[in-house]
Amino acid sequence: MKNTTILFVILLMNSISLFSQTSAVTDKGEEVILFDNGTWKYKNPETKSSWSTRIDTVVMNKDASSSFLLKGDKFDYGVWLNPKKWKFKKSDGAEGATEFKFTLIGEDAYAMIVAERIEVPLNDLKNLAFKNALKVSPDIRIVYEDVRKINGLLVNCMEMEGTISGIKFTYFSYYYSGPSGTIQFVSYTSQNLLKKYKPELEKLLNGFVVLK
Repeated sequence: MKNTTILFVILLMNSISLFSQTSAVTDKGEEVILFDNGTWKYKNPETKSSWSTRIDTVVMNKDASSSFLLKGDKFDYGVWLNPKKWKFKKSDGAEGATEFKFTLIGEDAYAMIVAERIEVPLNDLKNLAFKNALKVSPDIRIVYEDVRKINGLLVNCMEMEGTISGIKFTYFSYYYSGPSGTIQFVSYTSQNLLKKYKPELEKLLNGFVVLK
């Protein structure tokens, strides 16, 4: 999995408009109708898609076991994590905007934080990520997405599956942008291990905070 890390460190995300819309077009060119209660349907009922979309907002907070606050350098953000579960390493300058890498101790699950000081509008995040991912994994597909409020912060959540160099991987990630900067908090593992590791990956992602 280490060789796949570099392939996604430059991704910036793009999101379909989530508010004040009655219709939208997916990355596959499929027209959908959005409703005020957070549900949606295809404009053409016969349309079939390889991925689905959720547009409701999920509220989550840091896990009680996440007792250690790791602070970023690029701007005032941090990650609450469980030091008994996760080890981390600060990336060197050769890895561009990647600031931290994480490993689930003794396991095959990983994460990384890409931090930049530029602000990217949230409604420009998800589609760009998907298009960039297509460049390195032609079979990439979005299998899940939603909008979450994590410790009071609005983030895009997206899960993608694809193949790189014969490895079937899953990326489960949060994307945040605000006046101070942009965060891509990307966790990943192989597709066959996602069910096993997803609870711990989600606990790590839910530790993201912007420090006042």
